Amino acid sequence: MHTKHILASVLLVLSTGTVLAQAAPATPEHSLTGNIGLFSDYRFRGISQTWRQPAVQGGFDYAHSSGFYAGTWASNVSGNSYNNGAGLELDLYGGVKFALSQDLTLDLGALAYVYPGAKFNSAPGVPTGEKYDNVDLYIGLSAGAFSAKFSVAATDYFGLNGTTAGYAYFNSLPARGGSKGSSYLDLNYRFELAEGLTLDAHLGRVSVRHYSELSYTDVKLGLTKSLGGFNLGAALVATDADKSYYQAGNSAGQDPKKLGKAGLVLSVQRSF
Repeated sequence: MHTKHILASVLLVLSTGTVLAQAAPATPEHSLTGNIGLFSDYRFRGISQTWRQPAVQGGFDYAHSSGFYAGTWASNVSGNSYNNGAGLELDLYGGVKFALSQDLTLDLGALAYVYPGAKFNSAPGVPTGEKYDNVDLYIGLSAGAFSAKFSVAATDYFGLNGTTAGYAYFNSLPARGGSKGSSYLDLNYRFELAEGLTLDAHLGRVSVRHYSELSYTDVKLGLTKSLGGFNLGAALVATDADKSYYQAGNSAGQDPKKLGKAGLVLSVQRSF
Protein backbone atom coordinates (compact mmCIF):
# COMPACT_ATOMS: atom_id res chain seq x y z
CA MET A 1 0.00 0.00 0.00
CA HIS A 2 1.24 3.50 -0.80
CA THR A 3 2.62 5.44 2.19
CA LYS A 4 0.00 8.13 1.67
CA HIS A 5 -2.79 5.53 1.92
CA ILE A 6 -1.27 3.99 5.06
CA LEU A 7 -1.13 7.43 6.71
CA ALA A 8 -4.73 8.13 5.74
CA SER A 9 -5.84 4.79 7.22
CA VAL A 10 -4.03 5.50 10.50
CA LEU A 11 -5.60 8.95 10.73
CA LEU A 12 -9.04 7.45 10.07
CA VAL A 13 -8.61 4.88 12.87
CA LEU A 14 -7.38 7.52 15.30
CA SER A 15 -10.25 9.83 14.37
CA THR A 16 -12.86 7.07 14.78
CA GLY A 17 -11.40 6.09 18.14
CA THR A 18 -11.59 9.69 19.31
CA VAL A 19 -15.24 9.94 18.28
CA LEU A 20 -16.08 6.68 20.08
CA ALA A 21 -14.24 7.82 23.20
CA GLN A 22 -16.14 11.11 23.15
CA ALA A 23 -19.45 9.26 22.67
CA ALA A 24 -18.95 6.94 25.67
CA PRO A 25 -21.22 8.10 28.52
CA ALA A 26 -19.32 9.55 31.44
CA THR A 27 -20.25 8.75 35.04
CA PRO A 28 -22.30 11.73 36.27
CA GLU A 29 -20.82 13.64 39.18
CA HIS A 30 -24.22 13.78 40.89
CA SER A 31 -27.19 11.45 40.56
CA LEU A 32 -30.59 11.39 42.25
CA THR A 33 -32.98 8.44 41.99
CA GLY A 34 -36.25 7.50 43.61
CA ASN A 35 -38.36 4.42 44.21
CA ILE A 36 -41.87 3.56 45.32
CA GLY A 37 -43.54 0.23 45.99
CA LEU A 38 -46.55 -1.61 47.34
CA PHE A 39 -45.97 -4.73 49.47
CA SER A 40 -48.37 -7.31 50.91
CA ASP A 41 -46.31 -7.19 54.14
CA TYR A 42 -43.29 -5.23 55.38
CA ARG A 43 -40.70 -7.70 56.64
CA PHE A 44 -37.63 -6.28 58.36
CA ARG A 45 -35.03 -8.94 59.07
CA GLY A 46 -37.81 -11.45 58.61
CA ILE A 47 -40.18 -9.89 61.18
CA SER A 48 -43.43 -8.22 60.07
CA GLN A 49 -43.53 -4.51 60.88
CA THR A 50 -47.11 -4.03 59.68
CA TRP A 51 -48.93 -6.72 61.71
CA ARG A 52 -48.78 -8.86 58.52
CA GLN A 53 -50.73 -6.19 56.63
CA PRO A 54 -49.81 -4.27 53.39
CA ALA A 55 -47.23 -1.49 53.24
CA VAL A 56 -46.51 1.44 50.95
CA GLN A 57 -42.80 2.27 50.77
CA GLY A 58 -40.57 4.72 48.94
CA GLY A 59 -37.40 6.72 49.07
CA PHE A 60 -34.76 8.87 47.41
CA ASP A 61 -31.05 8.22 46.91
CA TYR A 62 -28.26 10.65 46.13
CA ALA A 63 -24.86 9.46 44.86
CA HIS A 64 -21.65 11.30 44.08
CA SER A 65 -19.01 10.08 41.65
CA SER A 66 -16.51 10.03 44.55
CA GLY A 67 -18.43 7.13 46.11
CA PHE A 68 -20.30 9.17 48.74
CA TYR A 69 -24.04 8.52 49.00
CA ALA A 70 -27.00 9.51 51.17
CA GLY A 71 -30.68 8.75 51.19
CA THR A 72 -34.00 8.51 52.94
CA TRP A 73 -36.68 5.84 52.89
CA ALA A 74 -40.08 5.49 54.56
CA SER A 75 -42.78 2.91 55.19
CA ASN A 76 -45.94 2.62 57.19
CA VAL A 77 -45.64 0.40 60.28
CA SER A 78 -48.23 -0.98 62.68
CA GLY A 79 -49.21 0.92 65.80
CA ASN A 80 -49.60 -2.49 67.42
CA SER A 81 -45.82 -2.84 67.28
CA TYR A 82 -44.84 0.85 67.51
CA ASN A 83 -47.19 2.41 70.04
CA ASN A 84 -48.29 6.04 70.27
CA GLY A 85 -46.64 7.23 67.06
CA ALA A 86 -47.51 8.23 63.52
CA GLY A 87 -47.43 4.65 62.21
CA LEU A 88 -44.33 5.58 60.23
CA GLU A 89 -40.74 4.40 59.91
CA LEU A 90 -38.31 6.94 58.47
CA ASP A 91 -34.79 5.80 57.61
CA LEU A 92 -31.88 8.21 57.11
CA TYR A 93 -28.56 6.88 55.86
CA GLY A 94 -25.26 7.82 54.34
CA GLY A 95 -21.89 6.33 53.57
CA VAL A 96 -19.13 5.85 51.06
CA LYS A 97 -18.23 3.06 48.65
CA PHE A 98 -14.70 2.16 47.55
CA ALA A 99 -13.69 -0.07 44.66
CA LEU A 100 -11.05 -2.40 46.13
CA SER A 101 -10.61 -4.13 42.79
CA GLN A 102 -12.47 -4.46 39.51
CA ASP A 103 -15.04 -6.82 41.06
CA LEU A 104 -14.88 -6.03 44.80
CA THR A 105 -16.53 -3.01 46.47
CA LEU A 106 -16.33 -1.90 50.11
CA ASP A 107 -19.26 -0.02 51.67
CA LEU A 108 -19.02 1.91 54.97
CA GLY A 109 -21.97 3.79 56.42
CA ALA A 110 -24.55 4.54 59.08
CA LEU A 111 -28.32 4.16 59.14
CA ALA A 112 -30.84 5.70 61.56
CA TYR A 113 -34.27 4.14 62.03
CA VAL A 114 -36.72 6.75 63.32
CA TYR A 115 -40.33 6.19 64.41
CA PRO A 116 -41.82 9.69 64.81
CA GLY A 117 -43.76 10.07 68.03
CA ALA A 118 -43.64 6.35 68.84
CA LYS A 119 -42.93 5.41 72.46
CA PHE A 120 -43.15 2.21 74.47
CA ASN A 121 -46.16 1.38 76.61
CA SER A 122 -45.39 0.01 80.06
CA ALA A 123 -48.89 -1.53 79.97
CA PRO A 124 -51.73 -1.34 77.39
CA GLY A 125 -52.53 2.35 76.89
CA VAL A 126 -49.82 3.57 79.30
CA PRO A 127 -47.08 5.39 77.31
CA THR A 128 -43.58 6.03 78.61
CA GLY A 129 -40.73 8.25 77.43
CA GLU A 130 -38.78 5.33 75.95
CA LYS A 131 -38.37 5.38 72.14
CA TYR A 132 -37.90 2.64 69.54
CA ASP A 133 -35.36 4.59 67.47
CA ASN A 134 -32.13 2.81 66.49
CA VAL A 135 -28.82 3.68 64.81
CA ASP A 136 -26.68 1.10 63.00
CA LEU A 137 -23.09 1.36 61.77
CA TYR A 138 -22.26 -1.04 58.95
CA ILE A 139 -19.58 -2.43 56.70
CA GLY A 140 -20.42 -4.20 53.46
CA LEU A 141 -18.68 -6.06 50.67
CA SER A 142 -20.03 -6.88 47.22
CA ALA A 143 -18.49 -9.04 44.53
CA GLY A 144 -20.52 -9.72 41.43
CA ALA A 145 -23.79 -11.41 42.38
CA PHE A 146 -22.81 -11.78 46.05
CA SER A 147 -23.05 -9.16 48.81
CA ALA A 148 -22.53 -9.21 52.56
CA LYS A 149 -23.17 -6.57 55.21
CA PHE A 150 -22.47 -6.54 58.94
CA SER A 151 -24.39 -4.00 61.04
CA VAL A 152 -23.79 -3.11 64.69
CA ALA A 153 -26.24 -1.10 66.82
CA ALA A 154 -24.64 2.11 68.12
CA THR A 155 -27.68 2.55 70.39
CA ASP A 156 -29.86 0.19 72.38
CA TYR A 157 -31.29 -2.24 69.81
CA PHE A 158 -34.64 -0.65 68.87
CA GLY A 159 -35.08 0.63 72.41
CA LEU A 160 -34.28 -2.56 74.33
CA ASN A 161 -32.65 -1.78 77.70
CA GLY A 162 -32.93 -2.56 81.38
CA THR A 163 -36.17 -0.57 81.65
CA THR A 164 -38.02 -1.57 78.49
CA ALA A 165 -37.12 -5.28 78.86
CA GLY A 166 -39.81 -5.49 81.55
CA TYR A 167 -42.52 -4.05 79.30
CA ALA A 168 -45.19 -6.18 77.67
CA TYR A 169 -43.63 -5.48 74.24
CA PHE A 170 -40.74 -7.79 75.19
CA ASN A 171 -42.97 -10.19 77.13
CA SER A 172 -41.36 -9.04 80.39
CA LEU A 173 -37.78 -10.17 79.78
CA PRO A 174 -35.44 -10.19 82.79
CA ALA A 175 -33.55 -6.88 82.79
CA ARG A 176 -29.88 -7.36 81.86
CA GLY A 177 -28.83 -3.83 80.92
CA GLY A 178 -28.64 -2.25 77.49
CA SER A 179 -28.47 -3.94 74.10
CA LYS A 180 -26.01 -1.58 72.40
CA GLY A 181 -23.64 -3.65 70.26
CA SER A 182 -26.32 -6.02 68.94
CA SER A 183 -25.55 -7.07 65.38
CA TYR A 184 -27.00 -8.31 62.10
CA LEU A 185 -25.19 -10.34 59.45
CA ASP A 186 -26.85 -9.99 56.03
CA LEU A 187 -25.82 -12.33 53.18
CA ASN A 188 -27.36 -12.05 49.70
CA TYR A 189 -26.97 -13.70 46.31
CA ARG A 190 -28.67 -12.49 43.13
CA PHE A 191 -28.82 -14.60 39.98
CA GLU A 192 -30.37 -13.66 36.63
CA LEU A 193 -32.40 -16.64 35.44
CA ALA A 194 -33.42 -15.00 32.17
CA GLU A 195 -33.66 -11.51 30.74
CA GLY A 196 -35.67 -9.46 33.23
CA LEU A 197 -36.11 -12.38 35.65
CA THR A 198 -33.97 -12.47 38.81
CA LEU A 199 -33.64 -14.94 41.67
CA ASP A 200 -32.70 -13.52 45.09
CA ALA A 201 -31.50 -15.63 48.02
CA HIS A 202 -30.93 -14.18 51.50
CA LEU A 203 -29.66 -15.46 54.85
CA GLY A 204 -29.51 -13.25 57.93
CA ARG A 205 -28.62 -13.58 61.59
CA VAL A 206 -29.76 -11.24 64.38
CA SER A 207 -27.66 -11.37 67.56
CA VAL A 208 -29.14 -9.33 70.43
CA ARG A 209 -26.59 -8.46 73.08
CA HIS A 210 -27.50 -9.53 76.64
CA TYR A 211 -30.84 -10.93 75.42
CA SER A 212 -29.97 -14.09 73.50
CA GLU A 213 -33.58 -15.33 73.52
CA LEU A 214 -34.33 -12.56 71.01
CA SER A 215 -31.60 -13.71 68.59
CA TYR A 216 -32.71 -15.59 65.49
CA THR A 217 -32.00 -16.49 61.85
CA ASP A 218 -34.07 -15.36 58.87
CA VAL A 219 -34.13 -16.58 55.27
CA LYS A 220 -35.72 -15.34 52.06
CA LEU A 221 -36.03 -16.73 48.54
CA GLY A 222 -37.61 -14.49 45.93
CA LEU A 223 -38.21 -13.86 42.25
CA THR A 224 -38.34 -10.44 40.59
CA LYS A 225 -39.65 -9.80 37.08
CA SER A 226 -39.20 -6.55 35.16
CA LEU A 227 -42.33 -5.73 33.20
CA GLY A 228 -43.39 -2.46 31.59
CA GLY A 229 -41.13 -0.34 33.79
CA PHE A 230 -42.25 -2.08 36.99
CA ASN A 231 -40.59 -4.76 39.10
CA LEU A 232 -42.99 -7.50 40.19
CA GLY A 233 -41.84 -9.61 43.11
CA ALA A 234 -42.76 -12.68 45.12
CA ALA A 235 -40.68 -13.86 48.08
CA LEU A 236 -40.93 -16.61 50.68
CA VAL A 237 -39.78 -15.31 54.07
CA ALA A 238 -39.21 -17.36 57.23
CA THR A 239 -37.47 -17.10 60.62
CA ASP A 240 -36.77 -19.27 63.64
CA ALA A 241 -37.56 -16.35 65.99
CA ASP A 242 -39.14 -17.29 69.32
CA LYS A 243 -42.85 -16.73 68.71
CA SER A 244 -43.50 -15.90 72.35
CA TYR A 245 -41.43 -12.71 71.96
CA TYR A 246 -42.00 -11.79 68.32
CA GLN A 247 -45.74 -11.21 68.45
CA ALA A 248 -48.08 -8.25 68.83
CA GLY A 249 -51.70 -7.87 69.86
CA ASN A 250 -54.13 -5.11 68.99
CA SER A 251 -54.48 -1.88 70.98
CA ALA A 252 -56.30 -3.80 73.72
CA GLY A 253 -53.52 -6.39 73.88
CA GLN A 254 -55.74 -9.02 72.29
CA ASP A 255 -55.67 -11.05 69.06
CA PRO A 256 -51.86 -11.52 69.00
CA LYS A 257 -50.17 -12.26 65.67
CA LYS A 258 -46.91 -14.16 65.25
CA LEU A 259 -44.74 -11.63 63.41
CA GLY A 260 -41.94 -14.01 62.43
CA LYS A 261 -44.25 -16.62 60.92
CA ALA A 262 -43.27 -17.87 57.46
CA GLY A 263 -45.17 -16.18 54.65
CA LEU A 264 -45.30 -15.08 51.03
CA VAL A 265 -44.67 -11.40 50.33
CA LEU A 266 -45.88 -9.97 47.02
CA SER A 267 -44.71 -6.62 45.69
CA VAL A 268 -44.80 -4.16 42.82
CA GLN A 269 -42.11 -1.46 42.61
CA ARG A 270 -41.01 1.29 40.28
CA SER A 271 -37.81 3.32 40.15
CA PHE A 272 -37.49 6.80 38.68
